[in-house]
Amino acid sequence: MLETTKKPRAPRAMLLGPAFVAAIAYVDPGNVAANLTAGAKYGYLLVWVLVVASVIAVLIQYQSAKLGVVTGRTLPQTVATSLRGRRARLAYWGQAEVVAAATDLAEVVGGAIALKLLFGLPLWIGGLIVGVVSMLVLTLADRQRQQRFETVVIGLLCIIVVGFLSGLAVNPPDVGGLLNGMIPRLDGGETVLLAGSMLGATVMPHAIYLHSGLVIDRHGRSEDPGRIARLLRVTRIDVVVALVIAGTVNIALLVLAATSLMGKEGTDTIEGAHAAVGSALGPVVAALFAIGLLASGIASTSVGSYAGGMIMEGLLNIRIPMVVRRSATLVPAVVILAVGVDPTWALIVSQAVLSFGIPFALIPLRRFTADRRRMGEFADGRALRLASAAAVALVVALNITLLVLMFVGDT
Repeated sequence: MLETTKKPRAPRAMLLGPAFVAAIAYVDPGNVAANLTAGAKYGYLLVWVLVVASVIAVLIQYQSAKLGVVTGRTLPQTVATSLRGRRARLAYWGQAEVVAAATDLAEVVGGAIALKLLFGLPLWIGGLIVGVVSMLVLTLADRQRQQRFETVVIGLLCIIVVGFLSGLAVNPPDVGGLLNGMIPRLDGGETVLLAGSMLGATVMPHAIYLHSGLVIDRHGRSEDPGRIARLLRVTRIDVVVALVIAGTVNIALLVLAATSLMGKEGTDTIEGAHAAVGSALGPVVAALFAIGLLASGIASTSVGSYAGGMIMEGLLNIRIPMVVRRSATLVPAVVILAVGVDPTWALIVSQAVLSFGIPFALIPLRRFTADRRRMGEFADGRALRLASAAAVALVVALNITLLVLMFVGDT
């Protein structure tokens, strides 16, 4: 029997929030780099990829939240009950933990780059500062102060939106070119690889694990079908609004690059793109861009650490303080920056590691939400099952392709 937690009826707007925390994963520094590169090299050509990616993100994050609302269990907890033996759970936790660590690395690197751009700080010092600030944010990440954590993360998301959209206010895009970019098409092998990177990197495993737990922490557990149905309606609104905002930011980054950076050299790195933004749009816009990147790094690494804790608790039934976990995962990132590893290369490697973990999150999620014995009347219908199957197949296939191209080469 699930524990039933009764909460007073609240206005819908007060129930929104969990999806905004999960949405941070979709505007992390890795996505910033990919979208800027796509726009700078190919203009508006790949706008449609981000539209498709946003639709897939809405679908998958809704299924994750739905699992938590209906069953009262997180995705890691549900996976744990379906695995036989502690060794299987340890193995599954191991790959999920590596994915969470890789995510953390990317976010710390992104924040460190932002501090270098803003203040000229060495990367390792910037990484340390990002880690300490994220530690302070994580002190709010417990079940008693869930809404405060959501508020802080949503505030950071607002900074990201302003920072990354400010350039479009200075130099608006070509509406005709933007609409033309909605037509699905590619132009050669490099655009195939780039499109695959953009779409394949959209789905972050830690965000999938996390969302199922965020809704439980926020809404509690319930066996009342009426309340569950109401929470699912609110959850759909939450997911759509949050992911539309995240998708808009990603599209804006590509459009900014297409409008102001196309053909300029050095835009294949975040530092180069920042320099090009400053040259084309002025120092104020460049500073706002760097501030948006900093907010992205801090918010993303906080959310990533939160997800890592939830994964460990769900799979191994072990819970350690968030601050302790933050300290442990920060060390590898700072060391990598301190020894002089190229930050762009570190981002690329982290994305490759993330690709390995995607099937382990997506495939069980789809199976669980379609299982009537588990979900009852709220199990996925035929249309949702088909749509999720297509999304899972597409994302997994793209990530496998990216891994092959990364290690074998684009022939």
